[in-house]
Amino acid sequence: MDYLPNDPAILVSSVNMLLRDEEFDSLETLCYAFSKEPKELKDYLLKYGFVWSENQKQFRPVGYDA
Repeated sequence: MDYLPNDPAILVSSVNMLLRDEEFDSLETLCYAFSKEPKELKDYLLKYGFVWSENQKQFRPVGYDA
């Protein structure tokens, strides 16, 4: 993957896949590899109803982040 997609649903899917498949060991390393700030990504996705779950190590829909 050369860049992170802009569409929120595809972005969540891509980020979660890259973390699940262990392409990256953390959200921070993934973001820096794509020249993004973790806070910027979290804030962007929160506007579309997704929140970062530190326990799950993935973006989840708001309300399902336990």
